[in-house]
This record gives sequence, structure tokens and C-alpha cells, in this order.
Amino acid sequence: MMLLTGREQEYLLHAILGAHGIAESGDFFLWSQGPLQTLLPHDLLMCAQLGADGAVLRSEAWHSIVPDHAQLRERQGQLARLALAWRAGGQRAGVIDGVLVHGSVGEEGGSFFALFAMGTVDAARQAYALELLLPYLHLHWLALPASRRAPPAGPGATRAASARELEVLHWVREGKSNDEVGQILGISGTTVKSHLQRIYKLLGVSNRTQAVSRGIALRLLSH
Repeated sequence: MMLLTGREQEYLLHAILGAHGIAESGDFFLWSQGPLQTLLPHDLLMCAQLGADGAVLRSEAWHSIVPDHAQLRERQGQLARLALAWRAGGQRAGVIDGVLVHGSVGEEGGSFFALFAMGTVDAARQAYALELLLPYLHLHWLALPASRRAPPAGPGATRAASARELEVLHWVREGKSNDEVGQILGISGTTVKSHLQRIYKLLGVSNRTQAVSRGIALRLLSH
């Protein structure tokens, strides 16, 4: 069994706890672009419902940045090929053609998930984390209505928050100054300030208090 780092375990626990609050499509969107994004950074999450023969019956894309329409169509076409390759390869979590994939299959079909543009993190660790989160992805996505549009990430938001930005926001919530946050994270206070400016722009706020409140509302921070 692969062991996750202490920070990865913290992110995993946050993702699992956050999943229990999913009741509708907006909740799933915030979870996928918050806790899931923190543990498994990605540009695009595609979810598919599979038929008994492995064919994709329906699919949905979840993202903070609206992708080019041609690129999205390409990803949708790639999704079916990835699902077939995953089934043929033993239905294990892993990376196929640079895409992290996993799913769940039963007698009547199942689900399949593909995370595009995962970055350079160890693929084996990514696959293990996705395997642990698969029950929550499967349960909550299939429970959503088949027709819906994901809500925008919020005023000023054009992408998901990075893991470092979430760390900074966490320590700001704890009342730490820029210099104190820098000491904790091993970066300069000036770098912390830069991260905060990006967080303000991302969340559409203008100060630390608003950023923390917005982060809690979007479930980027726990209550």
C-alpha cells in the first residue's frame, strides 16, 4: 500500500469530508474545484456514465476556466477512447496518454472519470489518491440530474485556487501575518503578499477578511 505524505493525507481528509456535503450540482462543482483540485490539481475533470458494454452514455465536463469549444469536443472524443483503454487494461486507476483515469463498473454499467493536465506529480501517487476518492466521485456525480450547467466559480474567478494559495489562505484565516505565513511555508513575506493579491483577484475580494469569508463560502476552507 502506498503511503501519502502528511499534507496529502490532510488534503484527502478534507476532500472526503467535503464530499459528504454534496447535495446538488453546485455543491459538486465547488467540491471538484476546491478539495479535489487541491489534492489532484487538474485543468479539466470529465465524468461519464457507462453502459453495460462500456460505451459512454453521457458525459459532463467540470472546470473553472472555460475551455475552447474545439478543445472540449476533442476531450469528449478522447474520453470514450480512454474508457475503452481503461477497461482493456484491467480497470485500474492510472495514467493513460497523460490523463489520470479511474472508474467503477457493475453489471448494468458504471462511471468513468478523467482528469486532464495533471502536472508533474508522481503518477502512482495520483492514481492511489484517485482510487481512494473514487467512491465519492461515483456516488455523488451519478446522483446529479443528467442535465445541468456548472455554475461559475464566483466573481473574478477564472481558475481554481492552487495548493499554495489554499495554504496561504488557511494561515491567514488563523490570523497569521504575511511574515509569519512566510516562515511557516518557507517563503518570503513578499511572496505571501503576491499570493494574497492573486487570491483577492481569484475570489473577487479586496482584503484578507473578505478572502477568508469567500473561501469558507466556496468550501475552500472548512468552518
